[in-house]
Amino acid sequence: MKYDVIVIGGGIVGLATAYQTLAKKPGLKVLLLEKEPKLAAHQTGNNSGVIHSGLYYKPGSLKATNCINGYKMLLDFCDQEGIAYDLCGKVVVATNEAQKPLLENLYQRGLQNGLVQISRISIQELKEIEPHVNGIAALKVPYTGIIDYKQVAEKYGEKIISLGGEIQLKSKVININTSGTNSIVSTENQSFETKLVINCCGLYSDKIARKTSDDVDLKIIPFRGEYFKLVPEKEYLVKHLIYPVPDPNFPFLGVHFTRMMKGGIEAGPNAVLAFRREGYKKSQINLAELAETLMWPGFQKVAWKYWKTGFGEMYRSFSKAAFTKALQELIPEIQEKDLVDGGAGVRAQACDRTGGLLDDFSIIANDKAINVCNAPSPAATSSLSIGNTVSDLILKRF
Repeated sequence: MKYDVIVIGGGIVGLATAYQTLAKKPGLKVLLLEKEPKLAAHQTGNNSGVIHSGLYYKPGSLKATNCINGYKMLLDFCDQEGIAYDLCGKVVVATNEAQKPLLENLYQRGLQNGLVQISRISIQELKEIEPHVNGIAALKVPYTGIIDYKQVAEKYGEKIISLGGEIQLKSKVININTSGTNSIVSTENQSFETKLVINCCGLYSDKIARKTSDDVDLKIIPFRGEYFKLVPEKEYLVKHLIYPVPDPNFPFLGVHFTRMMKGGIEAGPNAVLAFRREGYKKSQINLAELAETLMWPGFQKVAWKYWKTGFGEMYRSFSKAAFTKALQELIPEIQEKDLVDGGAGVRAQACDRTGGLLDDFSIIANDKAINVCNAPSPAATSSLSIGNTVSDLILKRF
């Protein structure tokens, strides 16, 4: 079976890419392959459901430009398609003096990224918005919202079909042969011929990229983010989204409080090394994948550099009391008994050989393939913009 484009990966980025490509060139023969029996089964379906504003990202970076463009595109799409969302806003709270300059840096970065409605707020104003929060300085970010990204992804899927594209589930790609004029993409069941391969495989993006390119010198390191949920009688403690000031040296935002579109309040996530790429529980271990991670020179350098932070995250993973203590920095009233187990997601974080945790989106392209090799948060918010960027690269070939 012959196609112009085969997109591998049925998460939100793969779906947005296929959708944007077909929207621009409806006659193109596009096939999307997903190994699971449903779409959005991994990062897309297990994230915190936050619509990110673009506050954190380096001005001019792919993350900043795609998040800010993607934010507007996402809201417009949801308005057109009747997908519910809530721009409830968030506060970023400094709880000690050392965090004040970092909070100011965030404020300036937000302004540089065009977020003119963010504001510094006094402790009194913070207490009016979030009466139970402890802090000495805060930013108010009205742009931030919540959404169900699974719904968004499924709608992208519907759009792909309506535009003449095809989606095949339960189709795990096991090989890609790029030696001929066209590439042969083989799943466990059948093979397809295509002019161009698009890799949006998230947690396995590096492995698929190596099947199409010799220019892939990075490894996906899986970090599990574990959540608790507040018991219903304590949900009144959180009115909006409440975030700490992030550690500028670590690519995670710290434990925070998130209202959910389907109701309830999530507290978390932490960031612990997962012992398999799709390891949503501590008990899920793949020795071969774990060995790959531990043997990667870049990961060894990361572990040496961040051992203290990593140990703290791991300790909180096994100690509910320690997790509670981290949450109490923001809301002192929270008690251990107020938390019940929530879900977990696994974030695909690219790490280069030198020990750099890639801070920006990464796209590696050649004449046979376009590999989206690093698309962690805010990829869901940015999905239509990333899809737009990749589809432009695709259509240059046709």
